[in-house]
Amino acid sequence: MKLYEYMGKELFAQFQIPVPQGKVITTAQEAEQVALNLGGPCVLKSQVLSGKRGKAGGIVFADTPQEAKEGAEKLLGQRLGDYTIDMLLVEEKISIEKELYLAITIDSGSRQPILIASTQGGMDIEEVPEEDIIKEPIDVLIGLKSFLAKDIVRRMGFPLLSPIGKELVNIISNMYNLFLSKDAELVEINPLAVCGKKLVAADAKITIDDEALFRQQDLPRVEENTEAEQAARELGLAFVELDGDIAVMANGAGITMGTLDTLAYYGGKPANFLDAGGGTGVEATAKALELLLSRNPKAIVINIFGGITRCDDVARAFATVKANREIPVPVVIRLVGTNQEEGRAILQEAGIEAYDFMQDAIKKAVELAHSS
Repeated sequence: MKLYEYMGKELFAQFQIPVPQGKVITTAQEAEQVALNLGGPCVLKSQVLSGKRGKAGGIVFADTPQEAKEGAEKLLGQRLGDYTIDMLLVEEKISIEKELYLAITIDSGSRQPILIASTQGGMDIEEVPEEDIIKEPIDVLIGLKSFLAKDIVRRMGFPLLSPIGKELVNIISNMYNLFLSKDAELVEINPLAVCGKKLVAADAKITIDDEALFRQQDLPRVEENTEAEQAARELGLAFVELDGDIAVMANGAGITMGTLDTLAYYGGKPANFLDAGGGTGVEATAKALELLLSRNPKAIVINIFGGITRCDDVARAFATVKANREIPVPVVIRLVGTNQEEGRAILQEAGIEAYDFMQDAIKKAVELAHSS
């Protein structure tokens, strides 16, 4: 479960990790009042569960309360990627001399926590060279002792007796305490801002282990799904939005993952993951297609391997939808299994060719997407 930034900073404050003064708001009038209370320049940060907010225009700076109100009016209700902005974190604007990066997460290879640190934090941390990133595994039987935190600070180039060095040791230790006590999968500060002789967590990213939520009754429950994903969930469909341009539907989690992998292999970019399961009726198919079309794809690939699911049922449902609804993009179907000949005959009458092999269907979908 991902937490919003303001929730993460509330936890940071509980664990003595310094954060800017601020408050979450939902109206422009509240933004104006918070800016007035802060008594100086402020920043308005969209509270959505996505990264790259700065580059996407989800962060606005204001010098006066009136500018804060105008900035809130601009942001609230707008779309940021797949999310609608309905709340903002209004914070004091801090003067940043240098941006650091700190994170504790789970290393799946070693099956233990790992501390990640760099003196090159900020929006483009992914582009920092590997040699400029410190990675230190943490033995859960020993924990993160002060000598390990001090060693990390030393390797980052800060004198241990300097104000920044001492505070950095404390922050690293407190991050690990938070990580353990809240059953986190990720605790990240990016950037950890150097402001004179002080450090301030300018951002907060915390992910909680879903399987441990029963132990975390004091934490709020955050719905991570986008609007389309929530709609799919209500329909009983497994749907995840991705950033490509070829929509995908298949009948089973394994075959859907295989379809996505094959798309990537042939140079395509999937727009979604949609496991329709056994829902092959007309209504279920129509709703599934609505979800696919909501991604504004350049092509749709449907990959059906009929076992319990009958190919003629799938074909009949799709043909009915096609006859009653305009589908503005090309659709490529791979259809094999139970009653496949009957299903293919139905599709042929609807003017659609069905493919025998997944690779052939996907190559065709990629070709159509690239040519549109």
